[in-house]
Amino acid sequence: MTISEVQNAVSEKKICVLIPTYNNEKTLRRVIDGVLDYTGNIIVVNDGSTDSTSEILNNYLQITVVSLPENKGKGNAVKIGFRKAKELGFDFAITIDSDGQHYPDDIPVFIEALLTEKEDVLLIGNRNMSQHGIPRKSSFGNNFSNFWFWFETGIKLEDTQSGYRLYPLKKIPKKYFTPKFEFEIEIIVRTAWKHIPVKNVPVKVLYDPAERVSHFRPFRDFTRISILNTILVFITLIYIIPRNFIRNFKKKSLRRFIKEDVLESDGSNRSKACSIALGIFFGLSPFWGFQTAIVISLSVLFKLNKVLAFVASNISLPPFIPFIIAGSLFIGAPFVSGESNFFDQDLNFELVKNNLLQYIIGSFILATTVSLVVGIGSYILLKKIDPKNG
Repeated sequence: MTISEVQNAVSEKKICVLIPTYNNEKTLRRVIDGVLDYTGNIIVVNDGSTDSTSEILNNYLQITVVSLPENKGKGNAVKIGFRKAKELGFDFAITIDSDGQHYPDDIPVFIEALLTEKEDVLLIGNRNMSQHGIPRKSSFGNNFSNFWFWFETGIKLEDTQSGYRLYPLKKIPKKYFTPKFEFEIEIIVRTAWKHIPVKNVPVKVLYDPAERVSHFRPFRDFTRISILNTILVFITLIYIIPRNFIRNFKKKSLRRFIKEDVLESDGSNRSKACSIALGIFFGLSPFWGFQTAIVISLSVLFKLNKVLAFVASNISLPPFIPFIIAGSLFIGAPFVSGESNFFDQDLNFELVKNNLLQYIIGSFILATTVSLVVGIGSYILLKKIDPKNG
């Protein structure tokens, strides 16, 4: 794209460039000048800098400057920049670091990629971390982040840590919980959870130790990132995966479900039988209210058939609950002291509460036994239907 084409696209798409900065006096001027070649829609968030950053910014009257009284972290600066961009009427924001590692002449790469998309998209610059001159710790951190992003969203990217990005301001979450470097992970994961595409675009990168000032604190920030990923993984397993599965399941008719997800689904007969056994086990186990989340999450984790596992877990539907409670209490009775007269009482959750240990022991034994029997039976049946599928 020519410079004029980029300028026109920036204007039509209502795009601004957001530059968070903290004590980058050596490189800030070069970054701003480079961006000005393409647009004057620049928002600089001075995150409490104590060097000559304020004096440098005073020379640029044509840009918007937001000055914070104290340094509170990159994530906080970017959030404030987003808020300002929305106030000024922008729909997209390209974030570029002020430490000189990003090249402003890569802005057309983001613009061109955005114009080819039919829907709003979050674009992340792919810095090619395998090239010469990239610090080993940066490459390791990126690979670490890429893995967890894939686990949490199912999206495979080559670079998830680059701060050179294009954000669709109307589609990203409105509230955030992290203020520092981990914010850049939170926002892309939570945006992907909203089913907004997240993609890489190729960009150049420069690591100049003579100029670049990094504020990343390896131990503290890596610890914060690890804690965040732990929370995101938990949410993924307990809520996001079951939510997405149920939404997709509701879109299909029963006939289509049986045809596509049972008879023609991927996986061997052994895998399908294990999926059924998994569903049966957790359907009979004392995980009331969490069976679906646990079953679908484990199915994803162990690459089993999510649909079969989900259907099998519904063995605990309300009509069957009295029988499950009775069977669990009966089986668990020999393992606890005292006499049990539960057959003379109503089979309800109050009875379970009063005989909790007996119920838990019995339900796990019942779940294990029935899941093994049904799993083996399912495998034999599937083997007869499709003997070549293993």
